[in-house]
Amino acid sequence: MIDMSVNIAGLKMKNPVIAASGTFGFGGQFLPFMDLNKLGGISVKGLTLAPRKGNKSPRIAETPGGILNSVGLQNPGVESFIKDEIPWLKGYDTAIIANVAGNTVEDYCKMAEIINSVDEVSAIEVNVSCPNVKEGGVSFGVSACLIEEVTSKMRRLYKKTLIVKLTPNVTSIVETAKAAEAGGADCVSLINTLLGMAVDIHTKRPILANNTGGLSGPCVKPVAVRMVSEVYRNVKIPVIGMGGISSGEDAVEFLLAGASAVMVGTANLVEPDACVKVEEGIERYLEKYGYKSIGDIVGKLELY
Repeated sequence: MIDMSVNIAGLKMKNPVIAASGTFGFGGQFLPFMDLNKLGGISVKGLTLAPRKGNKSPRIAETPGGILNSVGLQNPGVESFIKDEIPWLKGYDTAIIANVAGNTVEDYCKMAEIINSVDEVSAIEVNVSCPNVKEGGVSFGVSACLIEEVTSKMRRLYKKTLIVKLTPNVTSIVETAKAAEAGGADCVSLINTLLGMAVDIHTKRPILANNTGGLSGPCVKPVAVRMVSEVYRNVKIPVIGMGGISSGEDAVEFLLAGASAVMVGTANLVEPDACVKVEEGIERYLEKYGYKSIGDIVGKLELY
């Protein structure tokens, strides 16, 4: 028997596959296509303190090997999530991870305080790819100082697993990962989307109403694997890897590079049961090479 379970700084899951925030909603839309009990975890749609309508359409554009999105964190707000989604989600044997976003340090802290009292939530994933309105709109995620500040303040308020989701739109992903670690994060997840643009050559305008958007999908996987490998070798806390995973083989690349678990995002939009197929693919790989557990391959990449 192969042990597919993982324990990431207190976040216990039956397998290492998590539905990534942003492409899985709260999971309800996927019930006709898959059994949520088969997932290691669900990182729910990004939550903010107050409900948000998101950006104007068009806000999705297909690109070679991926998609651009500028959805703009459309969500019903954290209180609505707790009231309307937790009651049915808690009936499934899968870890619930609350992905949170804010425009001020106070926003993040307030959500940490609210979610800390919700027993059914196993972890918080902090989306730092947001503009800090008090600092002139600079993204939290591009400043090591801001990452450390928001992490340390949330750490005082949140008692369970605290994950910081890192943006790749930085000079050094290692520097921001170390900042999250210094702030008290239990884990980092990476990568979030790469900033990109698509142009309609007939109208001579950007396809997205927001002009730019986040690029995800298979096209970003080599960047993501490289960044996971760099971070794994430079921090002591666990790493969750994501970025273009659509098969078990893709996931194994991340695990070998140092990820203790993986998140599946854009692939969910192509195949609703992508997460299950990824988990089954990982298990086949372990069986083929005689491994007994996920831990047997984490970080086993041999660099030249």
